[in-house]
Amino acid sequence: MNFDFHIINSRIVTDSKRNNHVFSLDLPIPVRNKKIMKNQLLSLLTIASIAVLAVSCKSGKSSKTMAYNGQLKGVAYTNPAMNTKPYGMVYIPQGTFHMGPSDEDINFSFTSRNRSVSINGFWMDATEITNSEYKQFVNWVRDSIAGELAQIPRDPKTGSFDQKKLQALWKDKNVYEKINGMIMAPDDRLNGRMEIDPDKLIYKEEYIDYKAAAYRKPNEPRSKFIIRNNVKVYPDTLVWVRDFSYSFNEPIAHRYFSHPAFQHYPVVGVNWKQASAFCTWRGRFLNDFLESKKKMTESSYRLPTESEWEYAARGGRSQSMFPWGNPYLRNRKGCLLANFKPGRGNYPEDGGFYTVRADAYWPNDFGLYCMAGNVAEWTSSYYYEGAYNFTHDLNPDLRYNAKDSDPPRMKRKVTRGGSWKDVGYYLQTSSRNYEYQDTSKSYIGFRCVIDLSPTLGRR
Repeated sequence: MNFDFHIINSRIVTDSKRNNHVFSLDLPIPVRNKKIMKNQLLSLLTIASIAVLAVSCKSGKSSKTMAYNGQLKGVAYTNPAMNTKPYGMVYIPQGTFHMGPSDEDINFSFTSRNRSVSINGFWMDATEITNSEYKQFVNWVRDSIAGELAQIPRDPKTGSFDQKKLQALWKDKNVYEKINGMIMAPDDRLNGRMEIDPDKLIYKEEYIDYKAAAYRKPNEPRSKFIIRNNVKVYPDTLVWVRDFSYSFNEPIAHRYFSHPAFQHYPVVGVNWKQASAFCTWRGRFLNDFLESKKKMTESSYRLPTESEWEYAARGGRSQSMFPWGNPYLRNRKGCLLANFKPGRGNYPEDGGFYTVRADAYWPNDFGLYCMAGNVAEWTSSYYYEGAYNFTHDLNPDLRYNAKDSDPPRMKRKVTRGGSWKDVGYYLQTSSRNYEYQDTSKSYIGFRCVIDLSPTLGRR
């Protein structure tokens, strides 16, 4: 004989020790009426759902966790994971590598002895800063000065100009009369054309010198460690003419920064001060947005240190000469792997006459493009021949904020990576070179880094 089963009794029992609800069932007995079984099964499911809800409500944390009750519970932080990944950047994980030459020191200068150092993780631009990206900085400075001259109202909370009125300003027929202080003097105009004077585009840079502040004396004011600089931001386009004697380069000088054909090429003609000011502005631009969205602000962008740059350029290949490995400048098909000067008087064999797109050629194992060739890159480090002998093995760095009155020797900054006009030796990840911080060149650009958590929200 077949029997159907149903529950004759069910109840919720309270566990006084755990303060939880326990669902208790009595033993089933056989019945013949399926209709009765169906109705009681529905009752069982209803009771079970109530029990589960009661348990789940008790197991979760109370919304009054931070309420005052005399207990130490900490304070609530804004969740930094809400911030998105920095656009166009890749994360460089922390690690240890051998910094210095991976091959013979052919100059016997011993300015870069091989040593083991450790580097903290950071985010780095996948490409050099392009003309398009740098022009965003130039336009921001231009709009800020124009907004002041035209007396456009500012937002009292953020301090930024009304964007609608700012955009309408440039469409106004009388715009040049309203921003006359930015316009070239009549004697400087070509064919009487009214143009903005690049020398009037000045960014007021502000940041804290943490190195100096770390050794502050008691009661010293904060203002003593705030660095304020007025930096002309427009790149020097005449470097294409000045860098090469007895050479015709006027067309590239006229078009490189202004023509859309070069918008994705690395910006050049930018000295170290301008590159640093760009990093400061980029951090301010980001944090102003985060504050407007009531999110946690982040650390500022900056130039990479010499050790960070070399670690990133190697892409995890600690003993390799080049970002792609050892020891050749060509692949198995005979194709050149970077933009440089492969032979005497031979510039175009690698595919580029001057610079090439910032994302040309294959990236290294970290996903970084053109860490060798194309343009050399500024770092934040001061160039000193014997720096490797005394810098720390934990994030080694040597910095010096040179003043305009300092001798030229104190203004040297490390450049890395080699460029489109250099021979293959300077493409090695360990090759060191320098340039003066107030000097711009047609073969030096830069890229930024920022110190953020490796786990951030989606873009």
